[in-house]
Amino acid sequence: MCGIVGIFDTLGTRDIDAQALARMNESQLHRGPDEGSLHREPGVGFGHRRLSVIDLAFGLQPLFNEDHSVVVVFNGEIYNYRELMAELTQLGHVFRTRCDTEVIVHAWEQWGESCVSRFRGMFAFGLWDRNQKTLFLGRDHIGVKPMFYALLPDGHFVFGSELKSLMTFPALSRKLNPQAVEDFFAYGYIPEPKTIFHDAFKLSPGHTITLKAGDKQIHQRRFWDLPFKPLAPLTAQEATKELVDRLRESVQSQMEAEVPLGAFLSGGVDSSAVVAMMAEQNKDMVNTCSIAFNDPNYDESTFANQVAQRYQTRHHTETVDTNDYGLIDTLAALYDEPYADSSAIPTYRVCQLARKRVTVALSGDGGDENFAGYRRYRYAMAEQKVRSLLPLSFRQPVFGMLGKIYPKADWAPRIFRAKTTFEALARDLVEGYFHGVSIMPDRVRDQLFSPHFRKDLQGYQAIEVMRAHAANSPTDDPLSLIQYLDFKTYLPGDILTKVDRASMAHSLEVRVPLLDHKLVEWISGLPSSVKLHQGEGKYIFKKALEPYLPNDILYRPKMGFSIPLASWLRGPLKQSTRDAVLGPMMADTGIFNMSFLSDMVEQHQSGVRDYTAPLWTLLMFAAFLKNVLPDDANTRANIRDLLNPQLHSLNHQD
Repeated sequence: MCGIVGIFDTLGTRDIDAQALARMNESQLHRGPDEGSLHREPGVGFGHRRLSVIDLAFGLQPLFNEDHSVVVVFNGEIYNYRELMAELTQLGHVFRTRCDTEVIVHAWEQWGESCVSRFRGMFAFGLWDRNQKTLFLGRDHIGVKPMFYALLPDGHFVFGSELKSLMTFPALSRKLNPQAVEDFFAYGYIPEPKTIFHDAFKLSPGHTITLKAGDKQIHQRRFWDLPFKPLAPLTAQEATKELVDRLRESVQSQMEAEVPLGAFLSGGVDSSAVVAMMAEQNKDMVNTCSIAFNDPNYDESTFANQVAQRYQTRHHTETVDTNDYGLIDTLAALYDEPYADSSAIPTYRVCQLARKRVTVALSGDGGDENFAGYRRYRYAMAEQKVRSLLPLSFRQPVFGMLGKIYPKADWAPRIFRAKTTFEALARDLVEGYFHGVSIMPDRVRDQLFSPHFRKDLQGYQAIEVMRAHAANSPTDDPLSLIQYLDFKTYLPGDILTKVDRASMAHSLEVRVPLLDHKLVEWISGLPSSVKLHQGEGKYIFKKALEPYLPNDILYRPKMGFSIPLASWLRGPLKQSTRDAVLGPMMADTGIFNMSFLSDMVEQHQSGVRDYTAPLWTLLMFAAFLKNVLPDDANTRANIRDLLNPQLHSLNHQD
């Protein structure tokens, strides 16, 4: 685990600026505090910050093949590297180390661009082949590890593990992408491949980029997609047994490390399942970490302790004050672009705790996406059942009218919010699901933005992200389709981003066995009816785990990793929210309808309406602006220049 950076001259073989490369590399010191090194040759420069996990003595990067014609910088883990090493050795390749990084250079020599299809793991890497004059970038199947890139005006292509490494270049324009702003206020994060900046991008999961020296064309290719290919029929007993076998194998494959290793343990189904599999295979006590809250409404530590006692783990718990709101500016600096998932705060704290004990931690992320565990899946399928009974020609006018006239009930559970339900029923499945997951629905965003900014958007709406993915979906099964949408948007853009930045802020490697792509492929082929069964999400997963976990862990209501935002924004953060959201920097962007922002603040803080999620999103956008822009009058006077109404993109080929 580490941080990687690179500079590539698309125009020729100009010398790479050593200081610029070093600045890029040092901007990610937190990702790899153990070692740092650079490689430069005409036209190419690579940098690497190392967090030592495997082959501590000889795993230094950048790493070369035997004749130094191929060099790689790599972030992540290749879990099947031993098998690949044996296969490549049989094919005549000679290895100088026993680390997974060296597998990449020899796999490239043997299989070229298709090498990524042979890797099983979490990875983002940059590789330079001097003989072929080729730069090759790859990102893992699911998007566990990040990769950012940009083509600078002078013809240099730059890439890195975090956006901050690209931001070390003054030549990278700070112009904001209006589409990304619209996406952020709909989703609470910026989905791939966009970033908040107009000229910087994320490499999408399961994709590669190829660049040739002397050619500015960026050739992008998708090498993997979630298949949702139905499995051969299985009995319930066969399915649960195979599921446990596959989970056990995935966990075991991710337990190799030469440093202390442990697991997050929240007391939920997913992390408890991972710990159960770890304890079953580990002769030594498993290290587990969890955080407790001093408010019982948010505390799951009792359930974590129950699992820890059952499996006799070496368990560590720290109590966090539910008024832990001092991280706002820290989070803005961590994520580099606007990011509004408030569970980033407890995630940061649990990573901070884990790093005191271990260097590698396994997590349960991915269980909800794999097995339809979120409540929103249940709501979406209930709505879809009604849609299937009535034609769109009836639903649109009738439910659309009811949605407009019905009073909004922010205080009620979603299932009882008739306005929200009517609005969803007036739409098709994708539009209804987008409406359900949006931080701010269309009717709110229509009031949020200024007329000037809406003109900059040129008719673009954030639902187009989901529409584009739905058009490429390999399945038309309703539940599978919305799971596919989450794998393309929410999982990499929110969940995996949150864990990567929070863990790397503490130089902690986090592995996600439930997102092993082979396991994910198999789960996707299971019938939807065994994932969401009679309103029970994760049905087959829970059934498979009954021998391993008690029922009050498996079947208790889902809590999530939440914090008391609504009370914060009305209490200790009341004035700072008002100052930030209604302050001159937000006003000077020209993005917002400031009178509507003022109404939201007043109505929320007086208790008339619940604008918790929208206000937190605005607060995090303000924190982003404060982080990336100097706070001075001259900057504020010219802040509108950050918005470029001419929407364009790099010349991509997929």
